[in-house]
Amino acid sequence: MTVDDHDHLERMLTRLKLTAMRDQLDSLIDEAGRRELTIREALTLFCEREIARKDQRRIDMSFGLARFPFVRDLASFDFGAQPSIDKAQIREIATGRFIANGEAALFLGPPGVGKTHLAVAIGREAIVAGYTVLFVPATTLVAQLAKAHAEGRLEERLTHFAKPRLLIVDELGYLPFEPDAAHLFFQLVSRRYEKGAMMVTSNRAVGEWGSVFGDPVVATAILDRLLHHSQVVTIRGESYRLREKRRSGLLQKPAPAPLPATA
Repeated sequence: MTVDDHDHLERMLTRLKLTAMRDQLDSLIDEAGRRELTIREALTLFCEREIARKDQRRIDMSFGLARFPFVRDLASFDFGAQPSIDKAQIREIATGRFIANGEAALFLGPPGVGKTHLAVAIGREAIVAGYTVLFVPATTLVAQLAKAHAEGRLEERLTHFAKPRLLIVDELGYLPFEPDAAHLFFQLVSRRYEKGAMMVTSNRAVGEWGSVFGDPVVATAILDRLLHHSQVVTIRGESYRLREKRRSGLLQKPAPAPLPATA
């Protein structure tokens, strides 16, 4: 291949937006030659490298758009420290079938037991599988909806939060909602019901959500939609952070309650 032919081929690959083939052209041709590939086999190799580059770029871009607070994966989750968790259930949720079906997944438990870790890890796996994901703290979500409502842009914000295939709402229940905010959240849940999957982490049992939303009727309506098609993971364990502090000697385990006096 002459220099002119090589340059012409690179220009065509650029025009076709086959940038992985263009950037790796010489090494791909060399590899095809070393392996004595047929033209069909070589073309398959070139396409595989192009697809791999495009998939990785999509994944990297989607990770950024998802706004995860940190990087976590399921491999690094300490299931041994949280024996109340059913690993089979987590593996099932991580398959993404609940996303394809527009269902919900709820992670409930006290602070520090790994709810957000699991949510982020499953969200990242969903992106790799090809789904769009958005992670948002509950307080941020409600503040944005309330601000949009006050400015006459509520429909725009609802559409924004309804668009991703999976919406992860983190730390629901740490702060109570204002009554108006509860109604706005209800509108979002209704918009996504049976259309877009939701994942919610909360430190409050669902029976306490009436106090979280400041309106038991609205809470019941929200739960009716979230729980209709859902998987609920209840974690009963000790906080990872407190456990590490105890190991370092900064905290002591609480003393056992004294036995009642006998007559």
